Amino acid sequence: MFKDFPLFPRAASTVADQIDTFYFFMVGVSGVLTLGVVCSMIYFALKYRRRHEDEEVSQEEAPMWLELVWTITPFFILMVMFTWGAWLFFDVNRPPAHALDVYVTGKQWMWKFQHVGGQREINNLHVPVGRPVRLIMASEDVIHSFFVPEFRVHTDVLPSRYTYNWFEATKPGKYHLFCSEYCGTEHSRMIGWVYVMEPEDYQIWLSGGVQGSPADEGKKLFASLTCNTCHTDSATARGPVLTGLFGRTRPLQNGQSVLVDENYLRESILNPSEKIAAGFQPLMPTFQGQVNEEQLVQLIAYIKTLTPPAGGGVPTGAQQPAGSVAPAQPPDGAAANAPPASGEQEPQ
Repeated sequence: MFKDFPLFPRAASTVADQIDTFYFFMVGVSGVLTLGVVCSMIYFALKYRRRHEDEEVSQEEAPMWLELVWTITPFFILMVMFTWGAWLFFDVNRPPAHALDVYVTGKQWMWKFQHVGGQREINNLHVPVGRPVRLIMASEDVIHSFFVPEFRVHTDVLPSRYTYNWFEATKPGKYHLFCSEYCGTEHSRMIGWVYVMEPEDYQIWLSGGVQGSPADEGKKLFASLTCNTCHTDSATARGPVLTGLFGRTRPLQNGQSVLVDENYLRESILNPSEKIAAGFQPLMPTFQGQVNEEQLVQLIAYIKTLTPPAGGGVPTGAQQPAGSVAPAQPPDGAAANAPPASGEQEPQ
């Protein structure tokens, strides 16, 4: 009976045991210190209790060695916690370079997933066992929180920027996915499943239901919004060259510099006047409200694929500083709605 109600979720990722060990260490230290303090209080309350009303209280200075012990000992314990926790934090927040990217969109009240190969899912996520998976997450409305207890993955999903997390599942199976941030009246319905599959089964799953990769859809959207009229491979274009842009550090008009990552590209599309590239004019209008979260994912995925041709070097003008990433003026009604997930119908 009790096996169906475990005290803690089972560990099913490469970082789960590390997080659990650190957690139990802190709980153990806190428990020992609490027990020591409580027992000392009881002991001293009994030993030095007033035995009659005429008894006088005497004051004694604590010895220096005792003051040093209760000052230095907690300091070293806390420094162990800090060092261990910092090392673990950086370890679990730096995905491996070969991690598989999955775009996650939170929406009242569902989880939507886009794979780089074009597969789309709602409230279900299929991943291979033994392969790091990086989650690139954003919200369409309010703050959500992506939580898979068995993986020890827990990250807020924000409407204003991308947040990231990663995991590497170690055991095939089916794992519960929750939204752990109250997000409205139907918050309890925002649940799903993560299916961890053997590599052979995952490859079979990948072969079905493909509608076009996010990068392919982003290329079409890039053309339909006439982004290619301003962003070309020419140094004389009105917008920066996007080929080879992603992952580079580029100077801005205010003298600062910025790393070109997903958040920078997102901000450049939705709020292009915030960070103007050095050498360019603030000509680009905002696309806030004209492209949805799935279309942002597609545009960014396409820009990430724009790499210089092998052996051809960087295209003309690619050394120009980066700035906005969309056209000077989109045509009316150009932004199209992203297609629904394969085999799923998105609730209204």
